[in-house]
Amino acid sequence: MNRLENQIAIVTGAGRGIGEAIALRLAREGATVACVSRSEANSARVAARINELRPDAARAYAVDVADRKAVTELCGTLLKDLGRVDILVNNAGVTRDGLAMRMSEEDWDIVIDTNLKGAFNFIQGVMRPLIKQRGGRIINIASVAGLMGNAGQANYAASKAGLVGLTKTLARELATRNITVNAVAPGFINTDMTEVLPEAVKTGVLASIPVGHFGEPDDIAAAVAYLASPEAKYITGQTLTVDGGMVM
Repeated sequence: MNRLENQIAIVTGAGRGIGEAIALRLAREGATVACVSRSEANSARVAARINELRPDAARAYAVDVADRKAVTELCGTLLKDLGRVDILVNNAGVTRDGLAMRMSEEDWDIVIDTNLKGAFNFIQGVMRPLIKQRGGRIINIASVAGLMGNAGQANYAASKAGLVGLTKTLARELATRNITVNAVAPGFINTDMTEVLPEAVKTGVLASIPVGHFGEPDDIAAAVAYLASPEAKYITGQTLTVDGGMVM
């Protein structure tokens, strides 16, 4: 399918896992993709994978999404390099897990600044061009942790719940400009981040998933591609849970 032909997409956190899968899926559907991550090497690796599939379909960029000044400068560079932006996927995220009673200020701040402020930084960086062209898609990658909470993840759950609220607010602010804003909330997805969890934890999580297995990054990428496509033009302010039935 070429649902996204001639579209320009920015994917943050594109250097691995879910972000890499999203970048590849959008490119396969016709988009030109700016692969953004903290690591220049990871961004370049994913862009190279895309360019093997479709020559000159991806470019690599590196930035700390929590650094507002750096993000503003990068958005200016992206617009100069690519001419426009049609799709923004805010996927960059980190975890610093621990019980709230013992959570350090540093661990709280880095998760909120990356997961929530980082998304807002990129949204503000591309908002004016989207409004000017009267059209676009913003898709924030939240989490079921932001919908149901998760012991030991006060910072992460708060950041992802914040993304849901941000999504709804921006959807209202931008609807008249033909810009849709939605969120995707993954459940337990097989990535290198979840691979290192103890087997006992994985077994406990699996028991809470009605379909009986964990998801794959491509499951999230498919949901993002749909919300980015013309088929989703009448969907805004929504959070699509892709979790095998964990949250109902």
